[in-house]
Amino acid sequence: DGRVSSVSVQQLIEQISYVNKAKMIAHIGGVEEGAYEIYNCVEKIIKQDILGCEMTELESKDLSNKEESAAPEEEVFGDVLWDAHDEQEQMEAFQQACNSTCELGFEKYFERLNDLVAAPAPIPPLLVSGGPGSGKSLLLSKWIQLLQKHSPNTLILYHFVGRPMSTSSESALIIKRLTLKLMQHSWLVSPLTLDPAKLLEEFPRWLEKLSARHQGSIIIIIDSIDQIQQAEKHMKWLIDPLPVNVRVIVSVNVETCPQAWRLWPTLHLDPLNSKDVKSLISAECNSANVKLTKEQEKKLERHCRSATTCNALYVTLLGKTIACVGNTGNIDETLQQCFQCQDTVSLYRLVLRSIQESLQSDKEKGLLREILCVIGVSHNGVSESELMELYPELSSAVLASLVHSLHKMCLLTYGCGLLKFQHLQAWEMARLEYMEEGENVISAYRQKLVEYFTMQLRVLILICFSFNSQDRVTWRSADELPWLFQQQGDKQKLHKCLLNLFVSQNLYKRGHFAELLSYWQLVGKDKSSMAAEYFDSLKEYEKSCEGEESMICLADLYETLGRFLKDLGLLSQAVAPLQRSLEIRETALDPDHPRVAQSLHQLAGVYVQWKKFGNAEQLYKQALEISENAYGAEHPRVARELDALATLYQKQNKYEQAEQLRKKSFKIRQKAARRKGSLCGFALLRQRALQLEELTLGKDTPVNARTLNELGVLYYLQNNLETAELFLKRSLEMRERVLGSDHPDCAQSLNNLAALYNEKKHYEKAEELYEKALDIRRRALAPDHPSLAYTVKHLAVLYKKMGKFDKAVPLYELAVEIRQKSFGPKHPSVATALVNLAVLYCQMKKQIEALPLYERALKIYEDSFGHMHPRVGETLKNLAVLSYEGGDFEKAAELYKRAMEIKEAETLLIGGKATSRHSSSGDTFSLKSALSPNIFPEHGQR
Repeated sequence: DGRVSSVSVQQLIEQISYVNKAKMIAHIGGVEEGAYEIYNCVEKIIKQDILGCEMTELESKDLSNKEESAAPEEEVFGDVLWDAHDEQEQMEAFQQACNSTCELGFEKYFERLNDLVAAPAPIPPLLVSGGPGSGKSLLLSKWIQLLQKHSPNTLILYHFVGRPMSTSSESALIIKRLTLKLMQHSWLVSPLTLDPAKLLEEFPRWLEKLSARHQGSIIIIIDSIDQIQQAEKHMKWLIDPLPVNVRVIVSVNVETCPQAWRLWPTLHLDPLNSKDVKSLISAECNSANVKLTKEQEKKLERHCRSATTCNALYVTLLGKTIACVGNTGNIDETLQQCFQCQDTVSLYRLVLRSIQESLQSDKEKGLLREILCVIGVSHNGVSESELMELYPELSSAVLASLVHSLHKMCLLTYGCGLLKFQHLQAWEMARLEYMEEGENVISAYRQKLVEYFTMQLRVLILICFSFNSQDRVTWRSADELPWLFQQQGDKQKLHKCLLNLFVSQNLYKRGHFAELLSYWQLVGKDKSSMAAEYFDSLKEYEKSCEGEESMICLADLYETLGRFLKDLGLLSQAVAPLQRSLEIRETALDPDHPRVAQSLHQLAGVYVQWKKFGNAEQLYKQALEISENAYGAEHPRVARELDALATLYQKQNKYEQAEQLRKKSFKIRQKAARRKGSLCGFALLRQRALQLEELTLGKDTPVNARTLNELGVLYYLQNNLETAELFLKRSLEMRERVLGSDHPDCAQSLNNLAALYNEKKHYEKAEELYEKALDIRRRALAPDHPSLAYTVKHLAVLYKKMGKFDKAVPLYELAVEIRQKSFGPKHPSVATALVNLAVLYCQMKKQIEALPLYERALKIYEDSFGHMHPRVGETLKNLAVLSYEGGDFEKAAELYKRAMEIKEAETLLIGGKATSRHSSSGDTFSLKSALSPNIFPEHGQR
């Protein structure tokens, strides 16, 4: 109810407020709303504070551009799609491998590894071989730690392969990740194919190119490389001569190492000697205060002499088993049982039986079986919350106890929040113990997961996959469900699953291109068939789209399809969905919105591959202008557009222009990298600095006023509107006192406050503040200044939202003037502004005033894009409606016919025939509700 429940709670809140690293979320309201707010807050902490993703250069930005400053997640590396889960999984695998404090006499191996790095080139990869559980991962991780400490100039790229058929064992994802890490360290952002065959083929060239840029050695380490499916085929680059400063180390199991690789230099891990065995067991026993007798130690030493009983994993597990018995049990009896186990899998079975015996009821034993089996048949593991939803009878107390026991005994571990088997031998043990009856048992558990993740998507698989389930399509559903259908061999359900646009979008946007492609190949569809089916699904989904949010979501889907088709090499089919995405974003957002720049950039990329360089150049330049206006001239997004233009000029042999743009881009990236500080949490440091500065604010100064404004912006970005309002008001008051009420800085504070009130739907307050900001900026700034343009735009949209059309008209007219001064009278951006004004006139029933604006916009679009461009078609449709309403049916028919010819030419590119229901440029209105059969639909407000 908004009141603190007790004195102790009040004291806790006061204590938390003084803790430097604490984050407090104050919320009054429903539980679901509170949970949603916490989720958003944690997500922002991960992105900004932990991953160090900057939101924007706050000091020079107006708050009204809040939405524009948030970058789509997949653009961390330009156009390359990046999966944070895959990267997190690797970080955790490395940390897990490093966790052992026992070195096991690795010093002799470290020397051999160091010799490899120092050896003169060329040198083939080094094989680190040993039996399962011999300590290969531990050795490599410990050596990586040493290198990172003593050789800071050495670039180390590592990949730890997990269970076979898991995401970490997919060759295309491994190569893509290694390439991206190389690109990240060389500050190079270039187009990177996602086609798995091309990716594997091009990797040696990328390695050569990027290694030449690095000052120092590059070491690539792939642990358990033999677990990759068809490793020899997909890792052919290992056979080629490596660049002079590159060394490659791979670890393999002796039994599964490909024959061709056995000729490489090999570092074989010897079995543990008696000293290491004693050290490992003693470490485990000491941690539990268990003392072994001399006789027991001798028995253990005699037992751990065979190849299978003296490897690191077996001995560790043996030590943990003895430690678990503790001083209360019979250690001699336990030792006797352990001595019957001659390999790691059989020892794991003994461990599992001891855990079963510790459980109090058959119900708990049954739940233990269920947990291990569903984890065993899953693609990448199962989370605790998923287990509790799968088994409602499983209480959190029982689950916590089971997971603790399984984790302590090296059966399970955590990876990206999922429970999975810690070692292959543990997985093999669970299969032998619970699923030996055959494929039917495995299939039953897979079906249980299928039903669960299907429910998560809220889909009736027997009918069709719902298209309105984007809120439920998490990375988990997309990772597990299609893979489970593949394993079950159910092609029909897999096909339906792939046609859920949000499942496919999730996989593609996280870079799981090869996986998505393999699913389509399994259902027997070639590239063209797949493209046509996706496009048909999208057109069907578009029929249900109403409202701004669903249209923005639709634009994202069209863009994903276009990029997917481009990566498949289907360039002509890629144009139509990318063009549609651009049209929707211009209408639903704003022609100057950064997402429009994103659409322009993607469309330009297709034209580059298509060798239509003139079209590409114009689109890249438009994207550059929008990005500079939205983010400022020194933002990484601007660098991306400069890089793209430079690459384009290079392809046209315009080397001087390309070099100038590359230098400019490099300076921006260099500055951004220094500012960001290699994932040091720039946003967190800045926020703390501002908060400290706020505490020490003294007299009124412009700097202190700016600090207050920045704090207001930060709280606004965190959706803490009440606190944001407080700081923004204080900033405005201080600026008015220090600088005078007509200063441009006051306009910035007014603009920010107006945006805040607009968000709170206090439209009258927002209107008053926008008007004041506009008055100041008109008098203080140049007629084509970006800040003036933004205030004009936002006030015009607000007037239109409030139905004050007479006030909106002069601002839309001013927007036309500003664009003419900024870009010239024949720029497509001017045409978009003209269309916006024409739409407003149509809403005011002033068709006569709208007609010349449409005609002028049509001429600009035709001159800029050609007579068959979709924007030309949409403008022709709007002109057709005006002519029809004016009684000129012959002209209307002619215009509509031309528009349909353009639309048909566009849809033929993708194999579709249906025309779009939505218009495409600016705020243009839709054409809906046919007046009579086969004639013209009347126009309505978009």
